[in-house]
Amino acid sequence: MNKSKTRGFAPQSEWKITNWRKLELVVFKLPNRIYRASRRGDIRVVRKLQKTLMKSWSAKMIAVRKVTQQNKGKKTAGIDGKKALTDKQRLALVASLKIYKKPQPTRRVWIPKPGKTEKRPLGIPTIYDRALQALAKQALEPEWEAIFEPNSYGFRPGRSCHDAIEAIYISIKQKPKWVLDADISKCFDKINHNALLTKLNTYPSMRKLIKQWLKAGVMDRNTFSPTDEGTPQGGIISPLKREYSPPWNGRKNQDLC
Repeated sequence: MNKSKTRGFAPQSEWKITNWRKLELVVFKLPNRIYRASRRGDIRVVRKLQKTLMKSWSAKMIAVRKVTQQNKGKKTAGIDGKKALTDKQRLALVASLKIYKKPQPTRRVWIPKPGKTEKRPLGIPTIYDRALQALAKQALEPEWEAIFEPNSYGFRPGRSCHDAIEAIYISIKQKPKWVLDADISKCFDKINHNALLTKLNTYPSMRKLIKQWLKAGVMDRNTFSPTDEGTPQGGIISPLKREYSPPWNGRKNQDLC
């Protein structure tokens, strides 16, 4: 039986004997360093660490495991039709993850809105693109987590609705206050790609990859449609891209929608 030269495991059994806790601890160190570098404004170090994470075998293993075993949508196929992978196929996917590979279009699925007759579209990427998005999210999320508003709770790690409820209670318990509920109609369907990429302000290869995901297009019942605006809802990285979008930083952000 052939063995991996870099890790010393047999490819057929490597997935099953992987010490996931150890990998998570190894991968945690890089995002933690990215977060701290972002907090102190050291962009050069942030970019260097992000590039290192995108090449990390441990980070790729964690990304593939999340997509193929842990996510609720792990059995939802994209246009490639793939959803259930064997351990050997998961390892092959880990080895094949490259930042320069062109993404495929997403598969459009229509789901009903709660309590309404309307339906909203979900874009389901291929399993390869979902794994690569999970990897990219590990690199991008800590940079942005360091500079997001403290009272922002949507789609953020370690935060929940209960945290938002607690913050509201603390704010209003002393005296009555007005609460404004605002919603921009179809905001995420109309997001300006150039404005979003400018706000992202990342290194060239990551910017190109994000742009390709935005421009990949959708397949709806064998009909291809280009995506010249908006962000797909349904991918691993979609919630993070949605967090870039709200106008929490002044006038420039109003150009996104």
